[in-house]
Amino acid sequence: MPEPIWTEPQEPTAPDVQVTLSTASVFPRRVPLAFESAAELGYDGVEVMIWSEEVTQNPRSLAKLAADTGMPVRSVHAPTLLVSQRVWGRSPVAKLERTADMALELGASTVVVHPPFRWQYKYARQFQDQVRALSETVGITIAVENMYPWRGGKREFQAYLPGWDPAEHDYDAVTLDLSHASVAQQDALTLLHTFGDRLRHVHLADGNQGARDEHLVPGRGSMQAEKVLQELVARRWSGDVCVEISTRAARTAAERYDDLAASLQFARAYLSPTPQEFHTPPGVNHRAHDAW
Repeated sequence: MPEPIWTEPQEPTAPDVQVTLSTASVFPRRVPLAFESAAELGYDGVEVMIWSEEVTQNPRSLAKLAADTGMPVRSVHAPTLLVSQRVWGRSPVAKLERTADMALELGASTVVVHPPFRWQYKYARQFQDQVRALSETVGITIAVENMYPWRGGKREFQAYLPGWDPAEHDYDAVTLDLSHASVAQQDALTLLHTFGDRLRHVHLADGNQGARDEHLVPGRGSMQAEKVLQELVARRWSGDVCVEISTRAARTAAERYDDLAASLQFARAYLSPTPQEFHTPPGVNHRAHDAW
C-alpha cells in the first residue's frame, strides 16, 4: 500500500466533528478495503452503504471488520439507491426498519435515507411520519438526504416523492450531500443555513453543477466545500462529515489511495479550529461515465 500523500502533522479536527469514510468511496473494490484504508489514513470511522455486496448486509461481518481495523461503523446508508432496490426485498418500509436495527446493533448513531421514488407512492404518503416514529422508537437519528431533479436534454423529471429537496419538508433530521446539491444547482452554504439545526450529517464531495452526480474529491469542483466546513466549525456543529467520493476512474490502487488521502486532508484542514489552506492535487481526469 503506498504512503499517504502528506507527511506533516495536521491540526486536530474540531472536537465534536468526526471525519468518516463511506464504503462507497472504494467501489468497485470491496468493503474490507474501505475499512483498511480508513484505518491506515487516520479516518475516525466508516459509513456502510448497504447494497448487493453481501458483507454490507451482515452486521456480524461488519462488526468483525470494525474490530479488526479499529474503525467503528458510525453511520449506515439504507439500501434506497436504484442499484439496491432489490436488497432485502421490495418493501421500503421493512428495509428502513432493518437498516435501523442493524445500525443499533453496530453502535452507529445515524441512518442516512433517500426520499422515496415517485413510483413508491404508498410509501411516500407516510414517509415523513414513518421516519419520525422509527427514529423515536429506535433512538437513532434518521437523516433524510437532499437529492436532485433528473434531467434529460432540456427536460426535467421529478423522480422523488414528496420531493427531492428536504428544505421543503418537515423532516426532523437531514443529510447535506454536496455532490447532490451540485446536480440540483443549489448553493451548499444556502442549504446549510436553510437546514439550520436539522442538519445532522454531511456527505463531503464536490461537483461542477452538471447533470451527473459526480462525487468528486473535495476541491476539484465548484461547490466551495471549504467554506461549508468552515461554517460548520463557526457554528460549533457536531456530527459526522463523511467522505463519499467516486474513485471508479482510478487506474491504480495508488491513485485511489491518494484520492482518499486528499479528501481526508481537505476535511482536516478546513475543520480545524485554525483552518489551513489546502490545495487538492489534480488527480485522475474524471470521466462522465464514472459518475454515480
